[in-house]
Amino acid sequence: MDLQLEGKTAVVTGASRGIGLAVAEALAGEGVQVVGAARTITPGLEAACVAALSADLSTPEGARRVIDAATAKAGGVDILINNVGAGDVDRLKLGGFLDADDTQWRDLFDLNLFSAVWASRAALPSLIERRGAIVNVASINARIPATGPVGYSEAKAALVALSKRLSEEFGPKGVRVNTVSPGPVGTGLWRDPDGFGARVAASSGATHNDFLAAMPEMFGIASGRIAEPDEVAKLIVFLASPVAANVVGADVVIDGGIVKTT
Repeated sequence: MDLQLEGKTAVVTGASRGIGLAVAEALAGEGVQVVGAARTITPGLEAACVAALSADLSTPEGARRVIDAATAKAGGVDILINNVGAGDVDRLKLGGFLDADDTQWRDLFDLNLFSAVWASRAALPSLIERRGAIVNVASINARIPATGPVGYSEAKAALVALSKRLSEEFGPKGVRVNTVSPGPVGTGLWRDPDGFGARVAASSGATHNDFLAAMPEMFGIASGRIAEPDEVAKLIVFLASPVAANVVGADVVIDGGIVKTT
């Protein structure tokens, strides 16, 4: 299928690894000029992008600088993928509501919600001019808030609501805004020996390998496995493309069947 993306310019945040890197690579494969942003520049990010920028997207200055750099590099922005998210694993507390302090709440909202607010605000003038697209990467935790660090689900739920607001306001101006909400994905967050998954395993008294093997049953994944980054990336790229021209304001779940409600 020709996704009609040849020659367009995209900004991908959180693009150094995982879903973000998979999106950058998939867009580049479709002939898109990709400007990738992350705190740490990886060889994969440099290979996939026409420009790889080190930036702290949890600050308004960092988000604005990325969009300004993309505009200077390519003359404008056609696609914005607000993918940066999760949080600093070492600083996240795994306890309940009373265990999470204000710093955790602010950190998670800055990274998972306000990064998208700031990047979208900076990119929208160009997106309106070019009749572009925004895809925000949320999480099924927006619908299932009982798991994960306190503040994460709430920030992702707000991100889904932001997508709806933006689609209503800017859809009539030709800018499509959609959300992709993955379940667990086979990234370093779960699979790295010092990642979030390893911490959850240790807190429950299981080995990391046993925890990973038990995840499909534990989370009720109907497909029997977690998603892979390239699968999520393909969905994101489709939604960002002109082929999905009348998909507006959608929140598309890719979770192997964890969410049981319609």
